Amino acid sequence: MKSFEVPIIYRSPLITAIKKKRKEVDKLKKDFTPTLLDFGPLHLYLARHFGFCYGVENAIEIAFRTVEENPGKRIFLLSEMIHNPQVNADLQAHGVQFMQDTYGKQIIPFGSLTADDVVIIPAFGTTLETEQLLQSKGIHTEKYNTTCPFVEKVWNRSEVIAKNNYTIIIHGKPNHEETRATFSHAASNAQMIDTFKPADTEEHFADTKDTLCYATNDNQTAVSGMLQMPADLAIVVGGYNSSNTSHLVELCEAQLPTYFINSAEKILPGNKIQHYNFHSRQEQTTCNFMPAYQPVKVLLTSGASCPDALVEGVITSLAEMYGVEDKMIEMEKQF
Repeated sequence: MKSFEVPIIYRSPLITAIKKKRKEVDKLKKDFTPTLLDFGPLHLYLARHFGFCYGVENAIEIAFRTVEENPGKRIFLLSEMIHNPQVNADLQAHGVQFMQDTYGKQIIPFGSLTADDVVIIPAFGTTLETEQLLQSKGIHTEKYNTTCPFVEKVWNRSEVIAKNNYTIIIHGKPNHEETRATFSHAASNAQMIDTFKPADTEEHFADTKDTLCYATNDNQTAVSGMLQMPADLAIVVGGYNSSNTSHLVELCEAQLPTYFINSAEKILPGNKIQHYNFHSRQEQTTCNFMPAYQPVKVLLTSGASCPDALVEGVITSLAEMYGVEDKMIEMEKQF
């Protein structure tokens, strides 16, 4: 699979080494057991698959290259590049302006655009209506379209299915950017639902197994493998508005105490953690989240839009709680 040039600040030497080693010994991705990082009093189990996927790395590479290639120009993103606050903040720090929020609410009116402006389409894609609006203003987005190839695969698949006289039903969050974009591209043959009741007769349904994102599938399967390990708690790292990350949290919290955080800064002094409850959509603080006995066993994973550097930051913060952060370099050499 193609490799991408993303800012070094998103990379992690430790996790890069781990992922490279796991890939070498498991090229067919059949082993979903986690990787153990044994710090002595702290045992961390890293999921087999986590972090940046193909589509996210592709989008980040295009976005930062766009900034470099267009000095002096106004550069806009239709909405968040991906569901990760650090990456989005970095793009804004480089002068990129967001036109809509993650729910499609307009921040910067389309009427303010000119043909000289650069508009980046995010990894989720966008609607046909928005594409046509940009074209009518003389704005060409082909070079700056970061739509994930696996999202486009769903659009293409829906077109093929529709030609075989099937009606397309999109199961997803109605306000999610990707859902809105997919509905637009399949609108002449689609209905949108956010709940689903299985039917009794499979012959009424087309085969859509190949439309599930590989990263979503791998990350969820890896969490299932990780949950086979006896552990005290789980930590999931990622953006709070990330649907795929939230589902990883759901899988974990069904089995053991789970803390959803978006950075290592949420691990506070005094054995406290500030974490997100995606059911109530609020952050809360839990005291004494790490048990008093040793070794403490922690499961760790992240969503598809979370940089590995953030996960390494969490590993470092947890290691510092036990005074074993000096083992990080030694651990990297093991892989």
